Amino acid sequence: MIRFVFSLVLGAFLTSSAPAQTADAISTRDMSDINWMEFKEAVPSKVTTVLLPTGTLEPHGVINNGADITAPVAIARRIAREVNALIAPVIPYGITGSMDAYPGAFSISEAAYRAYVRDVMLGLAKNGFRNIIVINGHGGPQTAVLNAVAMEVGQEKKVRTLVINWWSYCSDVTLQVFGEDGGHAGWNENAFIQAIDPKLVHKDRYSDELATANAAPGTYSAYPAPSSIGLYKEGQGYVKFDQAKADDYFAKVTQKVAKLILDTRRKWDAAGL
Repeated sequence: MIRFVFSLVLGAFLTSSAPAQTADAISTRDMSDINWMEFKEAVPSKVTTVLLPTGTLEPHGVINNGADITAPVAIARRIAREVNALIAPVIPYGITGSMDAYPGAFSISEAAYRAYVRDVMLGLAKNGFRNIIVINGHGGPQTAVLNAVAMEVGQEKKVRTLVINWWSYCSDVTLQVFGEDGGHAGWNENAFIQAIDPKLVHKDRYSDELATANAAPGTYSAYPAPSSIGLYKEGQGYVKFDQAKADDYFAKVTQKVAKLILDTRRKWDAAGL
């Protein structure tokens, strides 16, 4: 009997001393889902950071045309609580470029895209966000526009901005997980989508013949792009459907992106910016 009572007391002590699961400070991290009254209570007193996913619609081999949307939205959702941020609705249309001739692709003119992105960022600043973090899923001219507009808004509204091209920033993670370089719709990007939602990956449609090594700058240029899978290095990045590596890649990429945001914000604070 004494032993039984002692075990009950010990169990109660261990339960009470274990770290409690802290409740989130707000009911949702999605700006499109939050009520205006809760938004007013949360921003900027509790939350000063917003994540803005950007992408485009273009072919991606055997994954979805919206892979450049799917990836940054998934990153934002995975890290929002860790970096204490709200998630702005994604900007889905972008500057597609040489793949805009493929079925289902869209491309917005640079002038229209620049103006729209600028107004979105200005709106985020107006709503009280101190840190505007763009998680970009599409490269090419779109990256240059985002970089320029983010700096302009930062200077004009005295806010802090960061533009992250996730696949480029995490190229070292690609080499670590896969042992080789990737590509547009190559093994790395395909794996990232596979980790998010395997139903978006159509293995039965894949062939290495779909892939082409990207041309070195200044050598040649083709329009439309002859392949919807563009490998960064000859002979590397061909798609392999390894779920374990896909999950590992997603975890490592999101961890690295979150760390960048936390480190950058800490350094801004330390510098008094």
